[in-house]
Amino acid sequence: MSRQGARLDAKRVNSELFTLTYGTLVAQLLKDYENVDEVNKQLERMGYNIGIRLIEDYLARTGSGRCYDFKDTAEKIQAGFRIFLGVSPQITNWGAGGDEFSLVFESNPLTEFVELPDHCLNLKYCNILAGVLRGACEMVQMEVTSWFVQDQLKGDNVTELRVKFIKRLEDAIPAGED
Repeated sequence: MSRQGARLDAKRVNSELFTLTYGTLVAQLLKDYENVDEVNKQLERMGYNIGIRLIEDYLARTGSGRCYDFKDTAEKIQAGFRIFLGVSPQITNWGAGGDEFSLVFESNPLTEFVELPDHCLNLKYCNILAGVLRGACEMVQMEVTSWFVQDQLKGDNVTELRVKFIKRLEDAIPAGED
């Protein structure tokens, strides 16, 4: 017997599975560390490690070359969110020097089924995303810092992730290999 009209959207199923798996990971970190600040650090560190690997997949999928300026970088970051998470954050709030911007998410797939308990109000639940950005940018010789300014889990209307350019990194040649 076949199911008629009950087609599953594979992208939606994968997104929901990822969301639930991520929630389980955060819950386990909270049990293991029993300290919200330490969990925030671990999430950022895990994201960094993901980012240094994810950039290769992004470059292979898109065929992107070097970024010409930080605005080009912002657009490529936006494309990465669309490719890997299925969301397109809005790029806004450029700093006066053009070295800082915000990614604003109307909806965040990581927080779809999440409610923070009272004892976790300082938890940066999506801190893994800040780490991913830092790791991916570092692999293309760009040092950035990123942090959450607003969070829907904490009652804000949107989730806002701020990204700031620190400096261009020089290619390092291991000692003795010049």
